[in-house]
Amino acid sequence: MTDILFLPGFMCDAHLWDLALSGLERLGTLHFGDLTRDRSFEAMAERVLSEAPERFSLVGFSMGGFVAREIALRAPERVERLALLNTSARGDGEEQAKRKAGLAKAAETRGFRGLSRHSVLSSLHPERRGDEEMVGRIREMADRIGKEGFVNQIGVVRRDGHAELSRITAPTLVVWCRQDELRSLDEASELADGIPGARLEIVENCGHMLPLEAPEEMVSLLEGWLD
Repeated sequence: MTDILFLPGFMCDAHLWDLALSGLERLGTLHFGDLTRDRSFEAMAERVLSEAPERFSLVGFSMGGFVAREIALRAPERVERLALLNTSARGDGEEQAKRKAGLAKAAETRGFRGLSRHSVLSSLHPERRGDEEMVGRIREMADRIGKEGFVNQIGVVRRDGHAELSRITAPTLVVWCRQDELRSLDEASELADGIPGARLEIVENCGHMLPLEAPEEMVSLLEGWLD
């Protein structure tokens, strides 16, 4: 069976994929990367590669998509396929970078009190924002990761990566969700247009948190990608 490596988003861990596990386990041998211990995407990529199988298919969700692109560029001979879910190649603007640096400093000095309810709800389809079980899943992942992981991840400088997309050689699937308020269709299209041969798929009636909101549809898309 093929080895499939999954990279989660900001303040998410391997439990991000829990609702899809029964379907994913039919597709191959699953591996889950840890993106909580480093302060750059380059260092995250090196850590993941040091612990990964020799060859694998790679799935990056949201922030994990930034790391997945880095891995695909660093070790193209090891990445059989690439799937980029709800992600982007855009860098931080000046104001955004300043705000994130302020949040990192505040967490270091005052501690981490978990993700705000607003940030959690904005990641979901409007009709799912009353789903307290789903909200709880997201908050629990962030609580498990805690202060050190938050400071590491919020402090990463995100640089524009569009110029390097043409160097990605792995067959690539790009997925965007219609009600994703954190990433735009333009961002997904930029990825699909920039990576040679990439295919863009759109999931309807889903917010940013594709693995939790539409696990069966995600599995179906990944199954087609693996075939």
